[in-house]
Amino acid sequence: MTAKEKLSLQRFSVLELAKTLNNVSKACRRRGISRTQFYEYRRRFLLYGMDGLKDLPPIHHHHPWTTSPEVIKLILVMSLEHPGWSCITLSDQLKLEGVSVSSPTIQNILIKNGMGRKYERLLKLEELALQRAIELTPEQSSQVRRFNPCYREIDNASSRPGELLAQRIYYIRRGLKDRRWLHLHIVVDTYSSYAFGLLQFSNRAEAAVAVLQNDVIPFYRHLGLNIQAIVIDQLRDWHFTESDERRYDIYLAHNEIERQSSVFYNGFIARFHRTVSDEFLPTFRAKSYKTIGAAQNAFDGWLLHYNTERAHEGYRNMGKRPMDAIQDYIKSVRNKV
Repeated sequence: MTAKEKLSLQRFSVLELAKTLNNVSKACRRRGISRTQFYEYRRRFLLYGMDGLKDLPPIHHHHPWTTSPEVIKLILVMSLEHPGWSCITLSDQLKLEGVSVSSPTIQNILIKNGMGRKYERLLKLEELALQRAIELTPEQSSQVRRFNPCYREIDNASSRPGELLAQRIYYIRRGLKDRRWLHLHIVVDTYSSYAFGLLQFSNRAEAAVAVLQNDVIPFYRHLGLNIQAIVIDQLRDWHFTESDERRYDIYLAHNEIERQSSVFYNGFIARFHRTVSDEFLPTFRAKSYKTIGAAQNAFDGWLLHYNTERAHEGYRNMGKRPMDAIQDYIKSVRNKV
C-alpha cells in the first residue's frame, strides 16, 4: 500500500468514526482535525470516492489577467526607448499595437523593475551606454544629457582621480547682506565628481590660484595622488588680463600641472553648478550672511555633505558618494600591488 493510499484510508476512518459515534465533533476531537477539514473530506469522498481523499496537486496561483513575460519585456523596452513617456502614453501606444495593459499596471511593472521614475530610466540608459550594451538614439541621448550634463563628457572623462580637473568661476548675485556680488571658484574632479569651492570677491588670478593652493593640491597630496591636468572652461568669463593668465600658467607649471582650455561648456562643472543652485543657494540667500567668512563656512559645510554624505547619481558614480569613488580607486590600486 502506498503512502497516498494509507492517507486516504486514515481520512476515510474519520468519516466512519463520525458515523459510528453519530457525532462529528467527537470524531474530530479524537482524530485531531477541525470540523472544516471533516466536511471537506466528506465532500471530496462523495464526489470522487477514495481517490478524492488523497492529497490534491498544488494549485498554481496564476491569475488569468496576469501580464505575460513577453508583454512585461515589451513594456520595459518601450519605456527605455522613450524614457520621457508617461504610463498613459505607454498604455495608449501598446493598444495601437494590439496589446491592452492599463497605465496603473504599467506603473507597477516599472516600479518592480526599478524604472518607475523617469530619473531611474535615464540612469538605466546611462549605465547601459557606459557598458556599451546599447547605443543611444538621438532622443535618448538628448534626454540623458539634459538630465546629466556630465554625460556629454563620457568619452573625455578621466580614468583616475586627479587625472583631469575642471575649473570655472561663477557669479553669485547679492551674495552677502550688503548685496555685494561674490565669485565662486569651482574645481571638480572628472573621475569622481569630487568638488572644491572658494568664495572670493575677486575673479583675478590670485583668487583662482587660492582654491588650488589651499584646498585642491593638499587634498590630492594627502591621498598620494598627483594632479595631471586642469581644463579651464569659458576662459573669457574669468576676465583675466594677459598678466593674470601668465601668473596662473606659471603656478600650474610650478606644480607640474598641464593646463587645457575648452571653448565648450564643461558638463562636470555644469552639473555641479546646477546642484549648487538647487541645494545650496536657496538656503544661502535666505540667511543673508554678513561676512564672506561666514558664507564660506556655510558653503564648506554643504560641500562636506556633497562629497562625503550625498549619493551622486549618474554614469560615473552610480549612487556612490564622490569620496567613495576615490577610495575605491585607491583600494583597487593597492590590491594590484
